[in-house]
Order: sequence, then C-alpha cells, then structure tokens
Amino acid sequence: MGHTPLLMAGSPGWTEPATAGHTAAGDAWGRGSGQSTAYALAFTRTPGFQTPSEFLENPSQSSRLTAPFRKHVRPKKQHEIRRLGELVKKLSDLTGCTQVVDVGSGQGHLSRFMSLGLGLMVKSIEGDQRLVERAQRLDQELLQALQKEEKRNPQVVHTGPRHCPHHVVRWVDPTALCEELLLPLENSPQSEARLLLTGLHACGDLSVALLRHFCRPEVAALASVGCCYMKLSDPGGYPLSQWVAGLPGRELPYRLREGACHALEEYAERLQKAGPGLRTHCYRAALETVIRRARPELRRPGVQGIPRVHELKIEEYVQRGLQRVGLDPHLPLNLAALRAHQAQENRVVAFFSLALLLAPLVETLILLDRLLYLQEQGFHAELLPIFSPELSPRNLVLVATKRPLGETFSVLETEDS
Repeated sequence: MGHTPLLMAGSPGWTEPATAGHTAAGDAWGRGSGQSTAYALAFTRTPGFQTPSEFLENPSQSSRLTAPFRKHVRPKKQHEIRRLGELVKKLSDLTGCTQVVDVGSGQGHLSRFMSLGLGLMVKSIEGDQRLVERAQRLDQELLQALQKEEKRNPQVVHTGPRHCPHHVVRWVDPTALCEELLLPLENSPQSEARLLLTGLHACGDLSVALLRHFCRPEVAALASVGCCYMKLSDPGGYPLSQWVAGLPGRELPYRLREGACHALEEYAERLQKAGPGLRTHCYRAALETVIRRARPELRRPGVQGIPRVHELKIEEYVQRGLQRVGLDPHLPLNLAALRAHQAQENRVVAFFSLALLLAPLVETLILLDRLLYLQEQGFHAELLPIFSPELSPRNLVLVATKRPLGETFSVLETEDS
C-alpha cells in the first residue's frame, strides 16, 4: 500500500486535517455506489495486504504461527498478536528500544509471542490477578512445548536464552503517572533503558494513559490499538488535542462512541444474507424498554452474549437478558407490547444500518484527536491499518516515535515473508 507521511501540526504545508494524509475509505458499504461524505472523510481501514492467507488452509489455525503459539488462542487473536507483534519488533529495531511494555495484557498472548516468539524483553502489566496467574501458567506451558519441539527437531535451534514475559499486577490510573510502567527490568540499567509501549485493544481511557506515558523521556516508541470508545472520559479521554477541542460540535455522546465499536464489515455481510440473525438489535431494544421500566436508573447495562438469539421468542430473550443484568427474569411482561416491538424489526435494522454508516467517521475523529495530541507536542505519529477488518474491526494502530522515521514507516505496514 502506498505510504503518505503525515506532516507535523503547524509545519509548512500542513493543512486542516480532514483526512490527515490518508486515502478515503471505500470499504464495506462504499463499493458499487457513490461514496458517502462520511466515507470520504474517514481513515482507510484496508490494510496493505490481502485477506489473510494464513487461514486459507484451516480457518481455525494461522499458518504463520507454529502450533505452540496457536494453542489456547482463537483465530482472531492469532491474527492480531502476529501482526502487532511483528510491527512492534520492527519498531523496536528501528528505534533502538531495550524493552517492550504491554499494558492491559490480559492472558498474555501478545506478550508471550513477543518474548518467546520474537525474542523481545517484555514487561506485561495487567490489573486482574486471575488473568495474570493464568498468563504465567500459559507462559510455562508454552516454554515447555517449545523445548520439546526443539528436542524433536534439533536442526531448528533457538539461539540465545528464552525469556518469559515479566508480569506485574497493577491497575493503571489514566489520570496519574504509573511508575511501574516506566521501570526497566532488572537486567536493563535505568540510564540505558529505552521503552516501547504497546496495548492491544487497550480499553477506553487505558489507551489514553499510554499516550500520556509516551511523553516521558524514558519512552522512545508507541504502538497502540484502541477499543471501547464509549468508556472514554469526557473530558479527560476525549478530546486530547487543542485542534479537536476547538472544533464546533466536537462532542461525541455515548451512542456515537458506542456505535464506533461495532463490526462494520461483519454487519454488512449479515445484511447481504438478510438472515434471522438481524433481529438481535430489535430484541435488545425491546429488552432496554423493559429494563428502564423496571429500574429507570439502570441505563445501557452490558448484556453478555445470548446464544442463538434467532431461535428464541422475544419474551424468552427478554427473560434471559433480565437475568444477565441482575434483574428478576420472572418480571411480568406485556406480551402485546413486545410483539409490537418485534413488528418494528425492519425499521430497527434500517436505523442501526444508518447509524453504522457514521461509525468509521466517529472512530476517525477519536483517533485523529490522539494523533494530533502527539503531533502538537512535537512527536511523530501515524495511523496504520494492520489487521484484516473482517477478523478484527478495531484495526488501526497508532504508531509514534520521538524522532522521525521518514519512509521507514512504510516497513511497519508490510507483511513479513
């Protein structure tokens, strides 16, 4: 894919960033008809490689990862850890970083691949003790599997010692400096430490915390993939840049930010098939009316996935949904009202589809704000689509460095052979 370097904010030739140097996005719904204004203004979500060839042989196993690295990892995550891990490795080499800090590391899949697969020194920071304990167990399981593989195949010898990630249990407060995040590992003197911060779908304000810590002198590079925009603080998490803060009408209410987190390509495919799975949003809207009637102060509670929605009657879905949000599933239901809601299914689909057309533009504004926040402080930043959007809808990585990389930025977009 052609690479267009971004100009620094305020530098000669810099213009008001409607598209910030990126080509217009013509993806899921733009083909075959005139591109909407929203698509013309949005960042491209199309990566510089074709639909992942790694899953052509087996849709559940990436051919680009060996079996030990695929174990316990779903195909979507296999694709993500490989693509982001390889980008981080290239960025680390380009910037001379001595240590990678994976913030919000969860079960440690990305950290394991970067450390045991790519040979990077990695510190993993996660606030959930249970996830950290599982990550440590998986580390040891993978290490043993790799050692057995080497014994079976002596010709494939790993050079140098293998280092598991160093796990730390710590909640990162988005509003405060986390000293642990900036501390080097024991075998890296603080005076010589050059850190690279990364986060794979760091939720809400956690991605913002990464940007603020990047401003510290110990940090040389950043590779951040954001997610869960509806959890951003306003103010605090958005806007960050002076430019976006000065825009009239820059406010993004919850509904817009939540819509920007949906899987556009996946929903477009569902629309084309026009199957019964489209009724999910109608059922969820009906459930919301019941929740608000039962407990008015409970707004937009998270409802964990209810399987096989299309096979359920609307009242069965509502009962299961009530139970998932902590309400009595046996509340008396107005079946006539629920049937009336269900009769509006096509209108709900049309409304949701129209709202989703704006999703790429909303995400563009949020990510553009982050990019400009870094550029306004004199840093060098770029947004790159690195995941297949069909597999991973939040596929834009914000890459930032303290010194210009010029055309070498394009190396980060390519697939390794």
